[in-house]
Amino acid sequence: MDDVAKAAHISRPGLYFLFDSKPALFREAVAHALNRDLRLIAQHLSGADRSLSERLIAAFDLWAGSYIGPLTQDLPGAMNADPSILGTALDDAPRQFEELVINAIARSRLADGADRARTLISTSIGIKHQVPNRAEYLDRLGVAVAFLLDDATAR
Repeated sequence: MDDVAKAAHISRPGLYFLFDSKPALFREAVAHALNRDLRLIAQHLSGADRSLSERLIAAFDLWAGSYIGPLTQDLPGAMNADPSILGTALDDAPRQFEELVINAIARSRLADGADRARTLISTSIGIKHQVPNRAEYLDRLGVAVAFLLDDATAR
């Protein structure tokens, strides 16, 4: 907590005034990061300057791609030890992400947009746990996006 207070240019008591515990600080930091990512994902998905496939891959890269690799291997264990540490973030953020993906696919007028979005999310989760790095995740996700969207109609 000393390091956090120092980085924030406040005293340790000031930090505890804002956050009554380390879990509260952690929860707020995670919520802040998730909200930032969801805003960026919404921007990627709403842009009309790229194909739907490109927008989806950029969104999924923000959502999952950046969490692949050796530095993130310990996160599931930490979350399993105390799932309540994140409050409602474990439910709220994925639901918001799903809604963003469903809406992006629906705007493209593809049939079964919600089913395609949910299948793509499930596929992403599977790929994330099977690949050693972000580049391979993106390669395999690109195949899944092309397959699920029938890429010729997703432009």
